[in-house]
Amino acid sequence: MSLVIIGTVAFDAIETPFGKTDKIVGGAATYASLAASYFYEKVKIVGVVGDDFHQEDIDTIKSHGIDVEGLQVKNGEKSFFWSGKYHIDMNSRDTLTTELNVLADFDPQIPESYQDCDFLLLGNLTPKIQQITINRLRNRPKLIVLDTMNFWMDVALEDLLETLKMVDVLTINDAEARQLSGEYSLVKAARKILQMGPKFLIIKKGEHGALLFNEDMIFSAPALPLADVFDPTGAGDTFAGGFIGYLAKVSTINFNNMKNAIIYGSALASFCVEKFGTEGLKDLSNEKIASRVQEFVNLSSFVIEQ
Repeated sequence: MSLVIIGTVAFDAIETPFGKTDKIVGGAATYASLAASYFYEKVKIVGVVGDDFHQEDIDTIKSHGIDVEGLQVKNGEKSFFWSGKYHIDMNSRDTLTTELNVLADFDPQIPESYQDCDFLLLGNLTPKIQQITINRLRNRPKLIVLDTMNFWMDVALEDLLETLKMVDVLTINDAEARQLSGEYSLVKAARKILQMGPKFLIIKKGEHGALLFNEDMIFSAPALPLADVFDPTGAGDTFAGGFIGYLAKVSTINFNNMKNAIIYGSALASFCVEKFGTEGLKDLSNEKIASRVQEFVNLSSFVIEQ
C-alpha cells in the first residue's frame, strides 16, 4: 500500500513584498510529497526534471523517505521553470516567466513498485496527463484526489470534465469553483460540481480557510492568522499533500476523517508560507505539527452559555 503523487518538480524564482529569490526548488509534487511524508511512510513521486536539477535537490526529497523511482531525469534538457511576483495582499500575483522545458512532452511512467498505490494525488497538470496516470495503474486506488486550476478550465474543459468522473476528491479555490459551476454562491457551486463526478469537494479560500462538501454535509475550516507570510507559492500543493497524507495514515475514508485531514493540511500549509520555497517544510517535528494543529482547534472551539 502506498501514496503516489504526480506533479511538477521544478524551479521557481519568487518575488514578494518581503523579499525575492533566485532559482529555488519548487513544483506541485515537491511541496505535496514533502507535506505528505510527515504523516505517511510510503510516499512515491512521479515527475520529470532536466539534468539541471541537482542531485543534492533530489537527495533532499529522498531524505524525507520519499521514493523517487518515478522521477525521470532527462539529460540535455532543462527543468520546468516559473517565476512570479506577488502583490502586497499576497493573494494576487503576476506570472513573469513560464518555461515548460521537459514538461512540454511529459509522459508519466509508473514503475512496477508503484502499482500497490492505494492513494493517488493528481497534482496540477494537464487533465490528459492526469487521466493517463489513472489508466496506467492496474488497480483503482482507494482514494484519488485531483488538483486543478482555472487555466485548464479555459483551454481543456472537456478533458477536465472527463477527468472529474474518474476521481473521488476535487480541490480548487473559490474563483475556480465559481468558474467551473457558473454559480456565484459556493453552496450552489458545490452542488453542481459534485454532480460532475467527485464525491467530495474542497474549496480553498486562502486566508479565509477552506470548505468541505459531501452530499448534504458541509464543513468550514478556519485559516490560521499568521504574523509572517513570506511566500504563498506551493501552499495549495502543501495543503493537498498534508490532506491525503493524513488520510493515507488513518486509511479510513469518511467525512469526519476528511475534516481532520483538512486541518492537518492547513497546518502544513501554514508552515510553508512562513518561509520561501520549500524551506518551511524541511525540518518539522511531530510536536511542532501537533502544536500548530492545536492552534487551529483553539481558533474554532467555543462554548455557548445557556
